[in-house]
Amino acid sequence: MNAFPRSPDNLNGGPERPNQVRRDDLEGAVRETLSHQVAVAHPLSADPAGYAIRRANRIRRRRAGVGLALGVATTVLISSGMAQLAEDTSRQGPPIVVIGDPDPSDRSIPSAAPAAPTTAPSAGRLLARVLISADGRRLAQPTVGPAERAHPLPNGGGLLVVGAETTAGRSLWVTQNDGLVQVLLAGASQIVLAPDGSQVAWLDGADLLVAGVVGTQLIGTVRTPVPAGAEPVRFVDDHVLVRLDPSSPGHVLWRPGTGDLVPDSERSTLNVYGALPDGRLIGQVATSDNPGGACLAVLDPNRGLKPVRTACGPQLSRDGVGEISTDARWLLVNGSVGKTDRALLVDLHRLETPLTVVPAGPPATGAVAWRTESEASYVDSSGNLVRVDVKRALTGRSAEASPVPGLQPGDRPVLVTGS
Repeated sequence: MNAFPRSPDNLNGGPERPNQVRRDDLEGAVRETLSHQVAVAHPLSADPAGYAIRRANRIRRRRAGVGLALGVATTVLISSGMAQLAEDTSRQGPPIVVIGDPDPSDRSIPSAAPAAPTTAPSAGRLLARVLISADGRRLAQPTVGPAERAHPLPNGGGLLVVGAETTAGRSLWVTQNDGLVQVLLAGASQIVLAPDGSQVAWLDGADLLVAGVVGTQLIGTVRTPVPAGAEPVRFVDDHVLVRLDPSSPGHVLWRPGTGDLVPDSERSTLNVYGALPDGRLIGQVATSDNPGGACLAVLDPNRGLKPVRTACGPQLSRDGVGEISTDARWLLVNGSVGKTDRALLVDLHRLETPLTVVPAGPPATGAVAWRTESEASYVDSSGNLVRVDVKRALTGRSAEASPVPGLQPGDRPVLVTGS
């Protein structure tokens, strides 16, 4: 017998649920109960999404503060730098830009169209995108704008081209034989190149600068202040010839790296055409014996370009166009015979008064290129290529002028000069 009597399962007198439940019904009920519990959202002790959003907001506010501080600091530094530059350069107008090319393997050809000239060309001014050699061959070299002068690169791989004057200044660019165009200098007032293309001098405000040309870069820049109105004219060996005032006679030679340019008291030189083998120069001077005219002179660079010998005779042009032959025997210069303007040949071995000249052809415009010791080329006012043969000129026969093939109306060729 049991100590305790067995109690019934249902104390209310009758069962409210059946006790006979099948196994699958019980499993279904359990699953339903659990599914209801899962569907109910329970509060979490931590909110990961809210935490992430709040953290992102804090980071964004912190970065915004740092960016604002950097912006303020950058503005202050740039303002200070611009003020310092203004104090140092003391120049008006846009600054020049010297453009280097530190990585030649990563260069691209500019795709922008060349800028049009901002001023109309005068009759004696060379503005063209057509470059020709001294023998008349057209050079298929791209340009970035109208050109005035062109010289071969020292390595022979292309050309150095000086652009025409615009309101933005002058430019210097390299056009290589493979079609690459690289701008080296922009915004300069005046640009001159050494005959071998190894150096360039340019005017920037009140400063004269000189740099070496290596590949597609300008290196070793040297500067010196110059008087107001002064400008570089040409290279004479390792010196730069500077015209002190375009409206009056006077030049000075400056050797880069030897100190400031010091104007000399000698003020008779009008133009300089080149150097003799002994270092003396051939130039044009104004003399009291020839009022209003000009004479040729041998100038001593060691005495401030003082004339040591002069030769006067036919009227010589003061336009500065002229060049000495490669053997320093002949000078091709503009002048007049009677009332006719001509290009004249002068025998530098016979510099004496009265000066003997030989008419060689129509007046030259722009540069003169001596191909050999007795052959020279230049472009005349009609855009034709003129080829001067000394032997032919000495027999009284004028030089031959021939048109450059493929020129468009109003276009003018630029003669490539230099070795």
